[in-house]
Amino acid sequence: MAAQSYNKLVEHYQSIDNFEHLRAICSWDQATFMPSGGADSRADAMAELAVHLHKLHTAPHLAELFELAKDEALDTTQLASVKEMHRTWQLQTVLPAELVKAKSLAGAKCEHQWRMQRQENDWQSFLKNFEPVVALSQEEAQIRASSSSMTPYDAMLDIYEPGMCSAQLDQLFGDVATWLPQMIQTAAQDYSPDHTAQYPIEQQERLAHELMTLLGFDFSHGRLDTSVHPFCGGTSQDTRITTRYSENEFVNAMMGVIHETGHACYEQNLPQKLAKLPVGKARSMAIHESQSLFYEMQIARSPEFIALLSDRASDYFPKYAAINNSQNLIAQLQRVEPSLIRVDADEVTYPAHVILRYEIERDLINGVVQGKDIPQLWDLKMSQLLGISTKGNYKDGCMQDIHWTDGSFGYFPSYTLGAMYAAQFKHTMAKTINIPQQINNRDLKPIYDWLNTQIWQKASLLSTQDLIVEATGKGLDVGIFKSHLQHRYCKA
Repeated sequence: MAAQSYNKLVEHYQSIDNFEHLRAICSWDQATFMPSGGADSRADAMAELAVHLHKLHTAPHLAELFELAKDEALDTTQLASVKEMHRTWQLQTVLPAELVKAKSLAGAKCEHQWRMQRQENDWQSFLKNFEPVVALSQEEAQIRASSSSMTPYDAMLDIYEPGMCSAQLDQLFGDVATWLPQMIQTAAQDYSPDHTAQYPIEQQERLAHELMTLLGFDFSHGRLDTSVHPFCGGTSQDTRITTRYSENEFVNAMMGVIHETGHACYEQNLPQKLAKLPVGKARSMAIHESQSLFYEMQIARSPEFIALLSDRASDYFPKYAAINNSQNLIAQLQRVEPSLIRVDADEVTYPAHVILRYEIERDLINGVVQGKDIPQLWDLKMSQLLGISTKGNYKDGCMQDIHWTDGSFGYFPSYTLGAMYAAQFKHTMAKTINIPQQINNRDLKPIYDWLNTQIWQKASLLSTQDLIVEATGKGLDVGIFKSHLQHRYCKA
């Protein structure tokens, strides 16, 4: 039988992707260039677009097409494509359009006002906008849970990490929690930067573009801008990344650029023949984070890449060449020091930040705790995991992240899962590629080719588990991540 139903599904989801493209670019603009006075009208427009997309995703004729496609002679790629379309359809059809719109509006309002409320350390005002987002997210979670036999939180987690559940996370993160505190103590080392140096932002931008080019970013299909919170957005054909700069130092901006370039290279190298279909998208957010963390942590914080960065910095900032020599940059980029801010955390302490957020959002969505409880819980868990109090410091505590403002509950575990996957990818890659030598030679193509073959071109053709097994020969192994941290940070 000809694949008529499948072809109709393809046509429909390609149309959806065109509207998703517009939403992605509007979201990027909202976080970068949109004037503050445009917030309300943009929120209305984005909510209307969300409702329109929901209608497309839940079109009545799709159910029949999925049934008819079952009897068609489809190849392996087409079968995987139908599976991902159906998953997308299921995720959308369980939600009423009214809830989709209400959550979009509440999230836009909360996120926009959070930007100022965070600066003013104004938890109480933030809470007034946050509580509706939580209530709507809990309603969404309950609806998803009732249709999937999952817990409410697991139903939200499944959006970002299909196949993952809190029972698995409790085991994985529980393992990490048994050795991480001691490792932090063993590896802890301070670094005192020279705040007298001045790094012009224009020069930082030029260095960022050079590093992005070295790392494989295609500027004919993307660009770099600035934002309050660094991110990668847009589409695989038009990939937008952002960072933030400080004239007092350049390293954090460069690491932000490198991190987001990892995301971008994954997007830009997804199979273009499947680009407009769900099966042609990134497998999961943990796999997405594994690519950014492979670039930032596995590659850019290695001694070889730090030497390269030092060399390039001496050209862009010759006055401070002595300050930015290789040994000083290694001390800075491989320091281990418990700190307040997740995005600035070092590789060893970062999992503690994720575990904290995971435990809070899990209990929040499952109804165990309430929004008003978060500051106290945050302070308690920060004290337990990192020995730092955030009492009264909401700006650098529970208000520091953008994720919860629009109801993105279930995303945070992706960061540490991604770090674990990244370590496992490099561990496997190192068996056939001399990674330090390739970096010394400034020839990273063999590294990209491995990622392209094993990860990027497979998009969502495989489950996360199957993707990891095919790439590395085994499922997720936390021990590889632990060994990586020990080798880099516990040398004594």
